[in-house]
Amino acid sequence: MDQDLKNNILKSGTTIIGIVCKDGVIMASDRRSTAGTIVMNKNVQKTVQINDYLVTSGTGNASDIEMQKKIIAAQLKLKELKSKKRPSVKEAANLIGMITYQNIRQPAMIPSIVGTLVGGINEDGTAELYTVEPAGTAMKVEDYDANFGSGMPYVIGFLERQYKKDMSVKDGVDLLVEALKSSTQRDIGSGNGIDVITITKKGITHEVAQEIAPEYKESKGKARTNSFN
Repeated sequence: MDQDLKNNILKSGTTIIGIVCKDGVIMASDRRSTAGTIVMNKNVQKTVQINDYLVTSGTGNASDIEMQKKIIAAQLKLKELKSKKRPSVKEAANLIGMITYQNIRQPAMIPSIVGTLVGGINEDGTAELYTVEPAGTAMKVEDYDANFGSGMPYVIGFLERQYKKDMSVKDGVDLLVEALKSSTQRDIGSGNGIDVITITKKGITHEVAQEIAPEYKESKGKARTNSFN
């Protein structure tokens, strides 16, 4: 395979974020899908509810992310039917980690690369957040994480200064909206819209769904006209 194509495939252009609040978990992402330097889609929801209790956000190859969502939903349902109880958020995260680990170790023409944030509600009403790195390790998030998306450097620095351990979900939603604005202004792989989903004992709610539309304004300076007469 051509090296340029490989390089483009391996780029994970996106911004996904998750934070832990005193009364729940919040996950958010932008809406831009890219192939190298080309914007392929401007309205991709990357933070998605998988079932009644689980939400995932993915960065990496779009086809792998879509397939992962289908597989995890089916596997969790099978696990529930076999064990007669609902899997925990930790079990779901570890299952995604195992799938990720297996995928990157299978020889393929197009290498699989997916980083995932996993948030959900356990049966006891507690909300948890996990990050699954592209190598397959699942780790519990105690504060905030942005996995390995291209917008990660912009939002992590912002959250480092603005995040508070005991903040409410309401304040957390506002924080993530501002964090996404930071990445969409500076990261070429992120933009076009934002989605913010809250996960609390009351359930899963799509709190923010906004489109970022381009606005063209007249420049303050007058256009220069060259004359050759």
